[in-house]
Amino acid sequence: MQPALPLPLSTPNRNLVRLTIVRGITWTGFLLAIVVGVELLAFNLPVTAVVSVVIAMGVLNIMTWWRLGRPRAVEHIEYLLHLLADITGLTLLFYFSGGSTNPFITYYLVPVTIAAATLPWRHAWACAGCAMAGYSFLMFYYHPIPQLAHINSDVMLNLHVLGMWLNFGLSAGLVTFFIYKMAHALRSRDKALSRTREAALRNEQVLAVATQAAGTAHELGTPLSTMAVLLKEMQAEAGDDGTLQQDIKLLRQQVDICKSRLQHLVTSSDRRRMAEPEILEAHEWLAGVVQRWLVLRPDVSHQLDIAEKRGKPWLAVDTTLDQALMNLLNNAADANPEHIAIRLDWQEESVVIDIRDHGPGIAMSIADQLGDTFISTKSKGMGIGLFLTHATINRFGGGVSLYNHPEGGTLTEVTLPRSSPPH
Repeated sequence: MQPALPLPLSTPNRNLVRLTIVRGITWTGFLLAIVVGVELLAFNLPVTAVVSVVIAMGVLNIMTWWRLGRPRAVEHIEYLLHLLADITGLTLLFYFSGGSTNPFITYYLVPVTIAAATLPWRHAWACAGCAMAGYSFLMFYYHPIPQLAHINSDVMLNLHVLGMWLNFGLSAGLVTFFIYKMAHALRSRDKALSRTREAALRNEQVLAVATQAAGTAHELGTPLSTMAVLLKEMQAEAGDDGTLQQDIKLLRQQVDICKSRLQHLVTSSDRRRMAEPEILEAHEWLAGVVQRWLVLRPDVSHQLDIAEKRGKPWLAVDTTLDQALMNLLNNAADANPEHIAIRLDWQEESVVIDIRDHGPGIAMSIADQLGDTFISTKSKGMGIGLFLTHATINRFGGGVSLYNHPEGGTLTEVTLPRSSPPH
């Protein structure tokens, strides 16, 4: 069996890569500072303990690089644990090198800032709280370095050290709050821009389909008229042949239906565009759509279930939404016309319509692309119907999700926003 390939680097994975690089640079710098302090400035440091902390952080970095090569995504909690490990390493290093008197004590702000820019609200404040706790601990407990002592160092909490502590607390709080807010605003803007681009692309595709449909409707008028004339002549020539007369009559009915549908499409397109959606009770609307669908698909067997809940949900609907739901019902019937289950349910703000068929299901290779592009689950389908269905339901503020049912077949879930009852 071919081994699983590593997952593509998601945003948390990339953030952990950057954190690993920062950690390597930082602790290499700390190691050089320790060498300078001991060899040139004669610092009285517990060298073994300090070097052990640096080595431990180096081992952590090596293990992190190894972990990044595994095919598993980085979760926020794992990223937080890495930042807390950095804070723990800094606390141990500062404990052995002067505590709160160490001029590098404000490096605590680096993991705090990283957490505020990349992690959720609670995780960011947890990181800031741990950094503040480490700083507070180092004000009272540390291995003193005489060269780093402040003026009036005989007093445990002189004004200089207390001022540094208060400044750090204020800085950590402001950094966590404002950096998080700015990063959150940037992420929200990027999501909004992405949704806008997707909507614009979808609208362009819908417009292209609509333009092509209008041209096709205009072009079909002539051949349909020709077919009607020829069928009328054939009916006159058929004479008393009852079977042939019946077949020709059926063909004329089908041609007349096509002509009426095209005429209705042309005459009602502008009216549909300008008309306001109608507010209908969801059960009655769904039952009506299903009944009209059964006229077109008399070969199917179905079951319509309504959730047993109090109240009546209302929906804003128009003919385009009717057609969108009928497209989904037709897809289910094309997969398997037997035992199609339709269920209506609702929550406080949404109405959910489930359509389950017993067909072959959806291939996983195209499951994520259905409705976004012209991709079809049918061997001879073009995917336009499902694409237009997604576009129509999205225009009403809803969504369509397709799942492979555990017991076989496809489950199509349509979610629509509830409307207020008409006055």
